[in-house]
Amino acid sequence: MRIEIPEKKKLVFETHIPIRWGDMDAMGHLNNASYFRFLEIGRIDWMHSIDRQPTPEGQAMVIVNAFCNFYRQLEYPGTVLLKMYVSDPGRTTFESWATMARTDAPEVICAAGGATTIWVDVAKQKAQPLPDWLRALVSD
Repeated sequence: MRIEIPEKKKLVFETHIPIRWGDMDAMGHLNNASYFRFLEIGRIDWMHSIDRQPTPEGQAMVIVNAFCNFYRQLEYPGTVLLKMYVSDPGRTTFESWATMARTDAPEVICAAGGATTIWVDVAKQKAQPLPDWLRALVSD
């Protein structure tokens, strides 16, 4: 099943992620698990860029589900341009999306993925309403 990234979304973050030799599999292309790692790096680096690092005693994002569509191979050597988007804020959740291209061909999307993201009190392991600062960031 292919899940498509919606047209209506808000760009919130861009980053460059080097492809490592060790990320390659026996077939000579980037291992599928690496794409999910890149999506994770995008979400965490976005939080760091807005000075909101997750901590065990605080509040943070937790992923409820995740997907990735693969369009073209990413291979070593190279660097991934990851663009992260958000949409659809709910009471405790929002959608996060990302596209992945090579920095030397930024117009060619190699993979795209996303996740339903829930805001939680980490210590209590309970969903929390999106804080006002986060709701402002993920709203249109």
